[in-house]
Amino acid sequence: MQATGTLADRQSRRPAEARRRRPDLGRAMTLAGLAMPAIVLMTVVNAYPVVYAGIQALHDGDLLNLGSFVGLANFRDALTDPLFWWSARFTVIFSLCGVFGSWLVGFALALLLKPEFPGKSSFKILLLLPWIVPIVVSSMSWNWLTATPTSLLPVLAQDLGFGRVMFLADPTMAMITVCLFKIRISYPFMMMMMSAALEGIEPNLYEAARVDGANSRQQLRYIVLPMTARSTYIAWILMAMFSVNDFATIYLLTGGGPVDSTTSLIVLAYRSVFQDFRPGYGVAISFLMTGALVTLSIILFRQIRRANIA
Repeated sequence: MQATGTLADRQSRRPAEARRRRPDLGRAMTLAGLAMPAIVLMTVVNAYPVVYAGIQALHDGDLLNLGSFVGLANFRDALTDPLFWWSARFTVIFSLCGVFGSWLVGFALALLLKPEFPGKSSFKILLLLPWIVPIVVSSMSWNWLTATPTSLLPVLAQDLGFGRVMFLADPTMAMITVCLFKIRISYPFMMMMMSAALEGIEPNLYEAARVDGANSRQQLRYIVLPMTARSTYIAWILMAMFSVNDFATIYLLTGGGPVDSTTSLIVLAYRSVFQDFRPGYGVAISFLMTGALVTLSIILFRQIRRANIA
């Protein structure tokens, strides 16, 4: 009798549940109908440049004409071009310096500017200035400091006994200068990301670690680094994308020279399209860059998932 009653109750509840679902389904359909024009518009706006760029990569045209179909010849030419691989090498160096150099500086400053640090808000504002100042102003100031033999840093290096150091005219020094400039303008972003991550750690963990006799290095290794791993990986992904696609920092400081020593893939793509008038070749380089970035992002997102499990 009890089972029969339970079955009867279920049958009596089904119409009521069906009535409750109908308005939800209708509401969902209405919302989907209202959102559909915006979704279609955004899809078309975002997909059109990508599709057109893909078509350009398969042709050998110029800026005005699409040209004839060449298949994957532009990709083949890029992968067999020594300048492409040199640019890829410098892009990796530039990105590694941008990601890990700025992370080390930003993380160290975030650890230093803890809540108990006096005047930390004022210091953070001052340290954010390299990120706030327009890149044109920053690059001009570095040009003023390093570009000519009579600039401040070459004169200072000569007075200190290092000889005549050409920061932007020597290929090796130009690469070092560009990487240092990238770290300088990127560390404020890392500092803000890591400061937010550090503020999310419960102070009780530090107190418990001190009670157990853990020193500062052990707290850093077993508390700070694991607890900030998720934010660290996200910051690395974002900075890697910023660095690989960073055109202004390199072009405004060195223009990709001297003798292509600071030519990154994005600078090479720009030159191919707007100076050599080979849009198909330049777009092919951009697609290869995109593939590398997607692969790197997938790897780092897997690390984020592991950090969440931990």
